[in-house]
Amino acid sequence: MSDAIKHECGIALLRLLKPLDYYKQKYGSAFYGIQKMYLLMEKQHNRGQDGAGFASIKMDVQPGQRYISRVRSNQQQPIQDIFTQINSRISDELAAHPEYNEDTALLKNEVPYVGEVYLGHVRYGTFGKNSIESVHPFLRQNNWMHRNLIVAGNFNMTNVKELFESLVELGQHPKELADTVTVMEKIGHFLDDEVAELYQDCKNEGYSKQEASAIISERLNVARILRRASKQWDGGYAMAGLFGHGDSFVFRDPAGIRPAYYYQDDEIAVVASERPVIQTVFNVQFEDVKELEPGHAIIIKKGGNVSVKEIIPSTTKKACSFERIYFSRGSDAEIYRERKELGRLILPQVLKAINNDTDNSVFSYIPNTAETSFFGMVEAAQDFLNQRKNNHILQNRHTLTEETLKELLSVKIRTEKIAIKDAKLRTFITEDSSRDDLVAHVYDVTYGVIKPEDNLVIIDDSIVRGTTLKKSIIKMMDRLNPKRIVVVSSAPQIRYPDCYGIDMAKLEGLVAFQAALALLKERGMQHIVDEVYQKSKAQENTADADVVNYVKDFYAPFTDEEISDKIAELLKADDIKAEVKIIFQNVENLHKACPKNLGDWYFTGDYPTPGGNRVVNRAFINFYEGNDARAY
Repeated sequence: MSDAIKHECGIALLRLLKPLDYYKQKYGSAFYGIQKMYLLMEKQHNRGQDGAGFASIKMDVQPGQRYISRVRSNQQQPIQDIFTQINSRISDELAAHPEYNEDTALLKNEVPYVGEVYLGHVRYGTFGKNSIESVHPFLRQNNWMHRNLIVAGNFNMTNVKELFESLVELGQHPKELADTVTVMEKIGHFLDDEVAELYQDCKNEGYSKQEASAIISERLNVARILRRASKQWDGGYAMAGLFGHGDSFVFRDPAGIRPAYYYQDDEIAVVASERPVIQTVFNVQFEDVKELEPGHAIIIKKGGNVSVKEIIPSTTKKACSFERIYFSRGSDAEIYRERKELGRLILPQVLKAINNDTDNSVFSYIPNTAETSFFGMVEAAQDFLNQRKNNHILQNRHTLTEETLKELLSVKIRTEKIAIKDAKLRTFITEDSSRDDLVAHVYDVTYGVIKPEDNLVIIDDSIVRGTTLKKSIIKMMDRLNPKRIVVVSSAPQIRYPDCYGIDMAKLEGLVAFQAALALLKERGMQHIVDEVYQKSKAQENTADADVVNYVKDFYAPFTDEEISDKIAELLKADDIKAEVKIIFQNVENLHKACPKNLGDWYFTGDYPTPGGNRVVNRAFINFYEGNDARAY
């Protein structure tokens, strides 16, 4: 994705199911869990580089001993920073007490971060906040072990204000209007309720307060707590939590918007945001790693029992298609095939744009994450060329000579590495024209491979704002003097904001929205803008379930091609000599390529939760009224 957007987060939960001494004997280290957590987080660093956090719980420690450890960082390399801190603390303790190396019981009791339950998080800040207080995991502390709660997640709620108000109605005083705090306090409230009920049961059964504590930990019904806490949640989420005594869970939203995968054997139970992360770190097969079903939670009790339970009935599965297009690492077997298919399926549009002239066309990609789609596009182009050769041979088989046949068979699809991203240039000059000149040089280009009669075809994952295309990529491509520059997006036009974890909150920032607005003005149809505003405004006090996405009317007068052509006009600066054509994947082909991830609301406006329609209408109201504010 050539446009930088903040997106997603990554979670990793690891539960060791054997005593620490087992891992020391088998793997040579009692720090097995910490080492695996480092890998689980580092292999997901693509999902979040604004911050990282790590928490661990020691089970069955004596009163007076610290059993929860947490470290967070918002430094430039946060994962490295937190594990440097962890390593430093552990090394200092071992240097002062070498005997800990020989006794895992002492090691666990005395050295921080060594435990049986671990939770890690890598973060992109969707609200632009990057203070250390905004970094997960969040901690809700209590003197009763089972009332301690640690929460981290990959999520965004559309109805934070309503959830906040419901907490206030319960008599709480939340410290911040943020979805992480609100969700944690919601879970915490029903955790307190559950504990109070269980304590009363223990009291009625004749147990002392001290005896009741262990029984409460054993009987705690995590699924019931999650059911009660999540009744009003509207959003996409993969929510992970640890309780102080050792229970843990990961809970996925009922539409399956945010991803979660898990693996279990007799040594460990692990959950992460991506399948290949677990495959790589634990050297297990694709089929061994399971996808957590929408609306379900994987619950790991302190005693080691692992179960998957339905918390909320699943709705139509709308797993985020951006996971397949861009966010997740392409090393997943399914994702790799899907990205190639996205490239293959868009070739007919490319051929139309270049008038089937593959002989005078050079194919490339930008940025590196588009490479897999590029492979698919080029393979399809080669198939097209081979078919053309076959047809020519069949039509001219009686007149072909060995020399002309050899010449024909030597023709290949031309592929080149055209753009190379340079080290990030510091835009240290604040004056706009100087900054733009620096931005234009973010990419280096390969000279000497493009002829004046060539089409230059560049595939990208997706086009969001188009800023980098206009200010950098198209300018750099034009220096090669091609006849035509064809920019290909393997994703459809992004027309609507996302409210489930991707930082695309403002309509006016989307180049497809800008193109539709320009077309409405050109054709004297500005009344549609007013009508969409009036309809959206009229729904402000309507219940979420009854809200309609009227922003669809804004795009309705135009075909996809009309909007694409207008985008090309908007992104072609006056000094560009080449013809510029921009092509987008269509939604039908997206679904063909990614049949298991049908979430497409940023392309179609079909939001998987009622709160999404409210968000998109609010985004339009903000645009119309000139409010520089987020819609959620």
